Amino acid sequence: MSGPEPAAPRAITPVRRPLDAVVSVPGSKSITNRALVAAALAEGPSVLEGVLFADDTEAMLDSLARLGVELEVDRAAHRVRVVGGGGRLGPGPVTLDARLSGTTSRFLLPLLALGPGPYHLDGAEPLRARPMRDGLRALDDLGVQVAEHGQPGHLPVTVGRATADAATGDAASRGVLAGEVQVRGDVSSQFLSGLVLSAPCFPRGLVVRVEGPLVSRPYVDLTCSVMRAFGAEVTWVDDDTLRVAPGGYRGCSYRIEPDASAASYFFAAAAIAGGRVQVRDLHRDAHQGDVAFVDVLAAMGATVEDDPGGLAVTVAEPLHGVDTDFTDISDTAQTLAAVAVFAEGATTVEGIGFIRRKETDRIAAVVTELRRCGIDADELSDGFRVHPGQPRSATIETYDDHRMAMSFALLGLRADGIRIADPGVVAKTFPGFWAVFDSLAGSGDDPAPRAE
Repeated sequence: MSGPEPAAPRAITPVRRPLDAVVSVPGSKSITNRALVAAALAEGPSVLEGVLFADDTEAMLDSLARLGVELEVDRAAHRVRVVGGGGRLGPGPVTLDARLSGTTSRFLLPLLALGPGPYHLDGAEPLRARPMRDGLRALDDLGVQVAEHGQPGHLPVTVGRATADAATGDAASRGVLAGEVQVRGDVSSQFLSGLVLSAPCFPRGLVVRVEGPLVSRPYVDLTCSVMRAFGAEVTWVDDDTLRVAPGGYRGCSYRIEPDASAASYFFAAAAIAGGRVQVRDLHRDAHQGDVAFVDVLAAMGATVEDDPGGLAVTVAEPLHGVDTDFTDISDTAQTLAAVAVFAEGATTVEGIGFIRRKETDRIAAVVTELRRCGIDADELSDGFRVHPGQPRSATIETYDDHRMAMSFALLGLRADGIRIADPGVVAKTFPGFWAVFDSLAGSGDDPAPRAE
């Protein structure tokens, strides 16, 4: 399976005056895919409002439809009506394409244990390169048949029905049988989230014990919040143990809040170009951990306000560099790298060694592309250090990574000659990014003409 052909590089328009903009960002990708899973497994219908329609969520929608979930999709209204199957899936054989979506593939793996199978799960080549070993190991521990067809610990795989219960010898007609499993916490929190999302429909529920440090814990807390909205019982027993009670989900109406990771690019735009940018309807009490990105900007000298219209960042003076741990908000690390270029003093971001296993090695990619722009940057074992400077003209490689495109476009707000290779990669999570980003050029008093 392969993705679309790369588009021609896109030139970025610098701005010459402070910004004064109010922007809207789409619904949260992280919440959309979690809510789609919960709604698909629920008893009865659910209506999801504020749904993100992007490549990652379209992969989930298509996969759920292939598994027999009834969906009524209204893209114009950002709404999906889901008629849940009460934890039941259609029989196989079914082939599922997760495209480039880590959340889709890692959430579907345990969900497929609920059906009779067989289900063949695959994705585009960059997704095949991402690690799946921890999710596959958990399925094996749960007594689920999985056949691997490529590199061990990676897609593609085929998931079949659960094997016989070793304790009783009884075969299960569907669903997993074990009541407890362990999963590593230092590779990706998505494996843990995927397990607990399907666990309300396991016959015994599930206890998940986390081995080692848990990265991106706010994403697991986000998972639990979505699950509770659909009536599931999920509890942190201690710092390393989650317990999910059996009983399934109940259909409901659920509104998805704006994507905090997507919002970070526009907060960063104010930090880089100066002025004020507000993101509509996103607030400090959002369920997404990445809303804490504004707190990092505040620590660098920005002013952050939360009024009824949404969160706003205002910057009147140059920001200063910081040393910071991004373990919990790693999806905004590349955004901060762009801000750090224009800060006074070096910025060090640590605690993110695990992002080497995202769409690309995000630490190496950030340092490589900053150096391409003439910026002094250092690659650390679990992060990077950025020294301020004025970027020179460059075409930024994106490495099939939507966040490389969106974060490095920010450099072009203050530097001439910045171009983004394969700008279409933003369709993974934010298809309308360029239209919103280009609107910033018209928000200042004297925008520069578009670069040729």
